[in-house]
Amino acid sequence: MIIQQPSDITVAHLFEAYYDCRRGKRTTRSALAFEVALERNLMDLLAELRAGTWWPAPATVFAILRPKPREVWAAQFRDRIVHHLVYRAINPLFEPSFVADSCACIKGRGTLYAAGRLERHLRSATEGWSKPAFYLKTDIANFFGSIRHDVLFAMLVRRVKDPTMLELCHRLVFQDVRRDAIVQDSAGTLARVPPHKSLFQTPAGVGLPIGNLSSQFFANVYLDPIDQMVKRRLGLRYVRYVDDMVMVHQDPKVLLAAADAIRAHLAEIGLRLAEHKTFVAPVAKGIDFVGHVIRPYRRSARPKTHRTALARLTTMPREDLPESATSYLGLFRHSGSRAQIAAIARIAVQRRFRVDRELTKVVVKRRTSK
Repeated sequence: MIIQQPSDITVAHLFEAYYDCRRGKRTTRSALAFEVALERNLMDLLAELRAGTWWPAPATVFAILRPKPREVWAAQFRDRIVHHLVYRAINPLFEPSFVADSCACIKGRGTLYAAGRLERHLRSATEGWSKPAFYLKTDIANFFGSIRHDVLFAMLVRRVKDPTMLELCHRLVFQDVRRDAIVQDSAGTLARVPPHKSLFQTPAGVGLPIGNLSSQFFANVYLDPIDQMVKRRLGLRYVRYVDDMVMVHQDPKVLLAAADAIRAHLAEIGLRLAEHKTFVAPVAKGIDFVGHVIRPYRRSARPKTHRTALARLTTMPREDLPESATSYLGLFRHSGSRAQIAAIARIAVQRRFRVDRELTKVVVKRRTSK
């Protein structure tokens, strides 16, 4: 989709973005409210985009506590449609050049893909688990909260030549989400977010809000130079999921040198490694990555992931259980045990749902009209 002028944004473009935005979220309150007057709302949004008067509205901020306390910034539904519009337009300019080991916010490259990709690299480095090898595991300290707006926008400018999309990117990147933010904190959970993890504490011009499609996509753009360096210049077997990185080599000294190269490259764009999470270890001990533990000849789901799944399914609203339980059944079917799968199915049954014979999904009975 190439858009050279605001007037080139069509109704079809906006409807496609809307359908992407509502996928899996059609029953949420914001989606339902927008759909009540769908055509009028889309036409109003289209008019703003064509006139160049659209600006992101104040976002809603709240905190989640699992897996650890962090802020989540939820854009208004109409703004999320614009996120999808921009993504659909500029993603084809970037994604084809992303390395195959860059995961998250790329179609078909979720946690299962990342775990499988790492397992493939491990088998190759150890020649079918017959030789010793080592891995470097690390991530980036306060990644989203440290992204510099000017550096990110300069990366976008190099490829996005469409002036309309570039202007929308500028407004998304440089938006100060703290201004007029709608705070939802009746339980006092925001106070549990460490200050260095809060956008309220970051300097102006730094930090992207967690929770938006645009932020997830921009994260891949921001780290693509690191991916290219590790794969092309260092020539390492490597997988990255958001900011979690794993490299594999038979010589631990090569991995330590790679960590130094990554530190230097990150410093140029305002990032740094989380040193307490950066280490080199033998592959034979197993690698904990994206919810999986990968060991020679075996890949299994992390036990903590299963405990968390059981706790969530036991306490979540009943109407949310079928989708979540089916998702967990899919995860543990790929990397869990029969006992783990049965435990998830048992909770669904206890909460008066039916699970299919193969234990692959929760079946919701549909009411029939008389």
